[in-house]
Amino acid sequence: MKLIIENRSDLPMDVCLDMARAVVKNGRISSNNKQYCYYTNFKIFDDVYGVSSFLNSKSDRLVVTKEVVSK
Repeated sequence: MKLIIENRSDLPMDVCLDMARAVVKNGRISSNNKQYCYYTNFKIFDDVYGVSSFLNSKSDRLVVTKEVVSK
């Protein structure tokens, strides 16, 4: 199985890899244990980032984004 990590944030890729590692480490807990967690939040300094999980036919895709928090 292939894992695709897509960085749509302003974070460097090494930080995104650490976030992806944490999601994968928790295992397949969504969609009846077929998919990594649908969405996981991470607080980095004063910003919140999220990792979304998508299940493709031959791969998993994790997308890192910065959450927009209205103040």
